[in-house]
Amino acid sequence: MILNIKMFGVLSVFLIPLLLSQETEAAAVISIDLGSEWMKVGIVSPGVPMEIVLNKESKRKTPAVVAFRDDVRTFGEDAVTVGVRFPKNSYKYLLDLLGKPFDHPMVQAYRERYPYYEMVASDRGTPLFIHDDKTKFTPEELVAQLLAKAKDFAEISHGQPITECVITVPGYFNQAERRALKDAAALAGLNVLQLINDYTAIAINYGIFRRKEINETAWHALFFDMGAASTKAALVEYKTVKIKEKGYVETVPQLQVLGVGFDRTLGGHEMTLRLREHLIKAWEANGGGDVRKSPRAMEKLLLEAERLKIILSANTEFYAQIESLLDDKDFKQLVTRAEFEELCSDLWERVSGVVQRAIAAAGGAGAGARLVLAGGGSRVPAALKALTDAVGHDPARSINADEAATMGAVYRAASLATGYKVAPLNVRDAVLFPIQVTFTRHVDGNDKLIKRTLFGPMNPYPQKKVITFNKHTDDFDFHVNYAELDHIPSNELQYVGGLNLSQVVLNGVGAALAKHTGENVEHKGIKAHFNLDDSGILNLVNVEFVAEKTVAEEEDQDSTLSKLGSTISKLFGSDAETPEKVEDKPEEKSQEEEASKEKKEEDAKKANQTEGEKQNATEPETKPKPKLVILKEPIKSEETLLNLQPLSPEQFKSSKAKITELNTIDKKRIERETALNNLEAFVVDAQMKMDMDEYSECGTSEQIEEIKKLCSETSEWLYEDGYDAATEMFEAKLATLKDKTSPIFYKHWEHRERPDAISALRSMLNSSREFLKMAKNFTKDANPEKDVFTDVEINLLEKKIDETSTWLSTSIKEQKALKKNEDIKLTVDSIREKMASLDREMKYLLNKMKIWRPKKPVKKESENKTEETVIDQNAESEAGEEKVEKVEKVGKTQEEAPVTEKGESETTEPPLQLSDGQDEHSEL
Repeated sequence: MILNIKMFGVLSVFLIPLLLSQETEAAAVISIDLGSEWMKVGIVSPGVPMEIVLNKESKRKTPAVVAFRDDVRTFGEDAVTVGVRFPKNSYKYLLDLLGKPFDHPMVQAYRERYPYYEMVASDRGTPLFIHDDKTKFTPEELVAQLLAKAKDFAEISHGQPITECVITVPGYFNQAERRALKDAAALAGLNVLQLINDYTAIAINYGIFRRKEINETAWHALFFDMGAASTKAALVEYKTVKIKEKGYVETVPQLQVLGVGFDRTLGGHEMTLRLREHLIKAWEANGGGDVRKSPRAMEKLLLEAERLKIILSANTEFYAQIESLLDDKDFKQLVTRAEFEELCSDLWERVSGVVQRAIAAAGGAGAGARLVLAGGGSRVPAALKALTDAVGHDPARSINADEAATMGAVYRAASLATGYKVAPLNVRDAVLFPIQVTFTRHVDGNDKLIKRTLFGPMNPYPQKKVITFNKHTDDFDFHVNYAELDHIPSNELQYVGGLNLSQVVLNGVGAALAKHTGENVEHKGIKAHFNLDDSGILNLVNVEFVAEKTVAEEEDQDSTLSKLGSTISKLFGSDAETPEKVEDKPEEKSQEEEASKEKKEEDAKKANQTEGEKQNATEPETKPKPKLVILKEPIKSEETLLNLQPLSPEQFKSSKAKITELNTIDKKRIERETALNNLEAFVVDAQMKMDMDEYSECGTSEQIEEIKKLCSETSEWLYEDGYDAATEMFEAKLATLKDKTSPIFYKHWEHRERPDAISALRSMLNSSREFLKMAKNFTKDANPEKDVFTDVEINLLEKKIDETSTWLSTSIKEQKALKKNEDIKLTVDSIREKMASLDREMKYLLNKMKIWRPKKPVKKESENKTEETVIDQNAESEAGEEKVEKVEKVGKTQEEAPVTEKGESETTEPPLQLSDGQDEHSEL
């Protein structure tokens, strides 16, 4: 049988991730663009391009709101609706609360904006929402529920479990905030592949569509992102670089963040709050009463102010209208765009400041950079004008401002996940808050505080660093802090939080030094290894004591350990005779430097080899050279976080149990609602059908009356006592109804589908008769030169046609003699079986006709005459399985037939063709 395969259009390699191999099973991964006001989800799964996940309303973004009311938890639009009536039960703008102590300025500002929330300090010192007497929520728990809902959207949309994700974060998030978001993701059951800065995700999305433009000549783009809560600007450089990740040097495009500027409190929500204040004053001026004391009225005003802000971005004036704002009084107020811009006049000046700080952080690089907009707040005309004035040219509108970060993050997720292969794009982010190590050293009888910078401002990451302590001979400790933040505006410093990150206490230093002593041992100090990972989180990898031991090499034997020490010593030889310092790990240096270093080493080896040959020519005997062996001893380290304590194992377990219980309640509620809806729908459907003649004729009067009575009783039970029944009760009653109605529904289906099935069988019989008439002309008796079919085959087909025709006529008569409510005699399945049996006979003969070839004469020359021997390629065969085997053998003979120089078969006649209009076979 020939299969027609449809070819699908293929997008470019960087848009559709490809499986590395057929044996590799790649699981779907998602990106979550979690903003203060909205969240969006991207997904990539095997064979499916990267796309945005739709929520249950089929929308591409969902309000980042979770609400609780009457033991029912809702998200998104439903939660917003709950929040209008019960503001205290709806939680929103949660991102600003993550990783912050209760006395943080942003937490206090949050409490002032939303006074209806009852908040206290938790045992960890973080904010805690008091929902009711029994329930309390931390920001991590609420954010975890939002992330879990995003995960559910993706699982429902693509029908497979999700465990891995990439989450966007504001670039200004500090260490505590990033750890808190990872804790929330863990509570949601998600493994975070990376926390990616939102502007970096936007830059990835911008770069993958312009890979052809990226070459060795660097070019720049300035990304401006004004969201609901904050504004960020990032200057990014694109160029190709040489990297060595697969064992060889290759050239790949690279994205590197050069400079970043931000303003944590400049965003669309601040504009909305000012518009709400304007509406409140207008209401009070008209004698409307004290609206501030009504949380419900304040929430209505906030929603109307948000709608008004969006409309004024495209219109010069608009009426704000709210029905029954307070005490059944309606509110209506005309607001012009000029009034709105005047309310926010001080905000427009801060727009240019964000851009200027990004350019200044890049050291003035990026002249003539392309301006690219993202974020909903960028659509406000006054903000756009201020931005254009600051940059000097109009922005480019070449990306989806709302979804760029989501799509860039899902591209990153595909590149990090197992089982996907995407076009390479090297990503180098930048450090916003420099990190340093401080420790005390005893100098001249005094303790001196020493500071060593680990990561300076705008240093690229991910990156590993090593700090070496050379002067300590006993146990000591050191601190990890934020370094000087002179590049951060003074108003932003208050939001950074505590500057002390952690304290590290080292034990066993003296014992390690004493263990490795001797004339041929040189101490290289205590080395602390740090890693700033892809998520921007600093980790202390390990601490170790390092020493070098000189070993004499024997003339006739080299120690394997000595060889290893010689190789390793090249990496650490520069540490000798140096004070405490910070160094990049050699293996972590930029790939471009690595490639250059390798070339230099090769040149040096060649030079040394040439020099060695010269020396060997003059000095036939050389003395053995000493070898250096690197000695390492692990040092026990205890790290204590000082800024904000993360969730302890007990707290994490408690929060996880709380969320699991909420998920279980939701699952049971959904199951119950589904069972109730199914029962209600089936009762209504059954009652309606029992009143229709076409259904009632398929059952006896007793059956119909029984079903009607059962439906009526079930309906009354549902609307009286059954509404609060358990799920199992709904399912049991539905099963009883289906058991009573299924015989009637089945008979109705048979009577409805039978005419089409009979028509299809008759059509097949007509086609078979026409084929039989033609086939009789291709037998040995009728046409010796074209003896395609045997008499046995013709008789079998004729017998099959006659039997099927007789069976159909008899069955139709028998079925017509029965009533519709009696057992079915002529079923649709029996008709299909007859069609399948006739179809098999037809297919066999048709296939034989396709592969038939004339008998090939073979000439044999003798002394006086030529004998002709006819080779029969179409010998008769028995019916059944032997026919199939013979067809396969003949088919093989046809494929292997010799070909002439013209490329045609040696046979002089083509295969038999069906006459025009003759189908191979008919199917139902």
